[in-house]
Amino acid sequence: MLPRLLREWLKPYQGYLMLVVLLQFLGTLAMLYLPSLNADIIDHGVAQGDTGYILRVGGLMLAVSLVQVVCSMIAVYFGARTAMAFGRDVRRAIFHRVGTFSSREVDRFGAPSLITRTTNDVQQVQMVVLMGATMVVAAPMMMVGGILMAMHEDLGLSWLLAICIPALFLAVGLVISRMIPGFRVMQDRIDSVNRILREQITGIRVVRAFVREPYETQRFAHANDKLTGVAVSTGRWMATMFPIVMLIMNASIVGVFWFGGHRVDNGEMQIGSLTAFMSYLMQILMSVMMATFMLVMVPRAAVCADRITEVLEAETSVRPPVSPVVSLARRGVLALDDVEFCYPGADDPVLRRISLTARPGETTAVIGSTGAGKTTLLNLVPRLYDATGGRVTIDGVDVRDLDQDLLWSTIGLVPQKAYLFSGTIRSNLQYGKPDASEEEMWAALEIAQARDFVEAMPEGLDLAVAQGGTNVSGGQRQRLAIARALIKMPEIYLFDDSFSALDVATDARLRRALQPITRDATVVIVAQRVSTILDADQIVVLEDGEIVGHGSHDELLADNPTYQEIVQSQLTEEEVA
Repeated sequence: MLPRLLREWLKPYQGYLMLVVLLQFLGTLAMLYLPSLNADIIDHGVAQGDTGYILRVGGLMLAVSLVQVVCSMIAVYFGARTAMAFGRDVRRAIFHRVGTFSSREVDRFGAPSLITRTTNDVQQVQMVVLMGATMVVAAPMMMVGGILMAMHEDLGLSWLLAICIPALFLAVGLVISRMIPGFRVMQDRIDSVNRILREQITGIRVVRAFVREPYETQRFAHANDKLTGVAVSTGRWMATMFPIVMLIMNASIVGVFWFGGHRVDNGEMQIGSLTAFMSYLMQILMSVMMATFMLVMVPRAAVCADRITEVLEAETSVRPPVSPVVSLARRGVLALDDVEFCYPGADDPVLRRISLTARPGETTAVIGSTGAGKTTLLNLVPRLYDATGGRVTIDGVDVRDLDQDLLWSTIGLVPQKAYLFSGTIRSNLQYGKPDASEEEMWAALEIAQARDFVEAMPEGLDLAVAQGGTNVSGGQRQRLAIARALIKMPEIYLFDDSFSALDVATDARLRRALQPITRDATVVIVAQRVSTILDADQIVVLEDGEIVGHGSHDELLADNPTYQEIVQSQLTEEEVA
């Protein structure tokens, strides 16, 4: 996957890459020319005492060195720009792809793995691009050019090249083959460490409440030790690479001096040529070292490229319509027609034969025991999941045929877990309506029974909110989430157990304040508390994913055993009466 990923995402930067190759080629030519000039100085200048020749050729060497330095600097600059742009583009593509995922794909990959793929994995591939543009482009040029120039200096010593270069490649290949499996396991272990760390940070209150710090410390230590073990094992192989390279290089130097010294002594070779041959051998071996350094990074980058491509090529189960409906009558009639939903790989569907209609000006409540499928039913409306059977329609149009922006603009969702983004109360309310005025914000907060505690803060609407809203209480977080949906003024309100953290009095005040605002809208409430839904126009009772009751509170209380059981478990006989 690595070559394909690089080919696809580096295509817009072909001009930069061509320039890098050209500059590296010129820089390599200059570098290869320097040992030959040095040999001329020794043989024709130093040996004969010609100071003028030394100065002339030495000046030429300085000019060639300057060309080599300038070309290398410009090549590194453009190579770095290309690598950084590549990383930026791939991260952006992953982010946008994840944004199209349904809850099913997010659950399949897992949030920690998606974070690792967007950050660490992209960085590994980005480093390969950077090293490739700055080092590896020059390495083959230097190796081939060095071999040709070394043979030009003295063909009699060239047999040393036929021994040391293959030996170096074989040694490096052996080490690389041992490192590849370790890199693949290492990325999976990084995912595990990220997952455990994320769970512990998010659930720090639960950990402390149950005095589970020692257990969580041990769990993290176990995952960390497993990652460390793989990293150390792979690092040992990596650590052996450079000693092997240096051993072969030093043995080659000894060989050149030994056999070259005999050739100089026999008059078959000049001192300058021996010095140049040594320089070319060093350049050849240095190019192999650069290629070796790159080969160390390629296996890990290849694993990372596989993981990146897996995300980029993942097809979302909630696909946008080919010919989307871009307008609605805007009445807000929500209907579920014989809906069924089954999670992938599950034997039985979570929802079966669900048929109901929620109309504007009415409040539809959904109640049932834990695990009855209430939240899943609500998630089908905004297409967090797609129904596996039947249809979910708004104003007679299947939600799968609606333009997604139109669908989401029609719906105001308050999820079961009220989530606030890091920023301020103002920025969180602007998620519902980006151009909302302060008057609209305060009005939404007042309806959601949140104005009092926001006004009590010195910062007001500019009160800083931590990620997830962890610096406010659960009830305050729920009320802010409700205000965020209210400021949007949609045609359909979906409240997924959104009043559970409120006390009964606040719950009652909030529902009274909602009535004038939602008079012309469709309201669907999923609730656990009977007191929250007593005044609903219609109540749907779910049990094991099926509708077992449908009607008003009085009707269900009279003839529905499941609803009677729920009511009796929460209300006293006097309250029921």
